[in-house]
Amino acid sequence: METVSRELTRDERAGIRRLAMGMCANYDPEYGCLPLECSCYMLGKCWTGAYCRYFQNAVLPLNFALEAKLTDSAGTASQKSCPVCGTAYIPVTNQAYCSEACRMKGKREADRRRQRRHRQNNGDKVSRS
Repeated sequence: METVSRELTRDERAGIRRLAMGMCANYDPEYGCLPLECSCYMLGKCWTGAYCRYFQNAVLPLNFALEAKLTDSAGTASQKSCPVCGTAYIPVTNQAYCSEACRMKGKREADRRRQRRHRQNNGDKVSRS
């Protein structure tokens, strides 16, 4: 099954650029792509389709959300979005949040909502001793 080529969005191009310049072992700011001895192919990418093989296999998996947008692989189907920060992540077992900090923030918000409902149901009856 062949996918239809489309133009990359501004965010996708920025994500590719950020990954290529920051995480690609073949990229050098002074020389560009070291194996090709020219400017990096991925920095000028405007359309989906052919990607640098090293970039696709080693660098792109570092950003799950971008990988899901650019490729139609079955591995990205198990991704979840964090309800607190919206970051895409691959859950471990029944993991609901992407990190411990988001889990604590989500728990705090849930506790706040539960207390608010409790106060509304009791009509703000507070016993003062």
